[in-house]
Amino acid sequence: MAQTVNVNFRMDAELKKSMEQVCADMGLSMTTAFTIFAKKVSREKRIPFEVSADPFYSESNIRHLENIIRDVNEGKAHFAEHDIIEVD
Repeated sequence: MAQTVNVNFRMDAELKKSMEQVCADMGLSMTTAFTIFAKKVSREKRIPFEVSADPFYSESNIRHLENIIRDVNEGKAHFAEHDIIEVD
């Protein structure tokens, strides 16, 4: 049998709790889930799912939203009424 080692890393407490529940629902421990992940990464030499950034949280969009908030707070924002478009 292969020698096992401990791997330690930090995770948000709520995320850990949620993952533990999902794993339990599937009849797995978190250790088993991470082992499955590690084996798949090792075998495929890639992250086994798409990893992408949410453009909403991009630096330029955050700056844009902060500017809108500033304009609203300073009374500079101008909102226009528009017709509601109904889809049949």
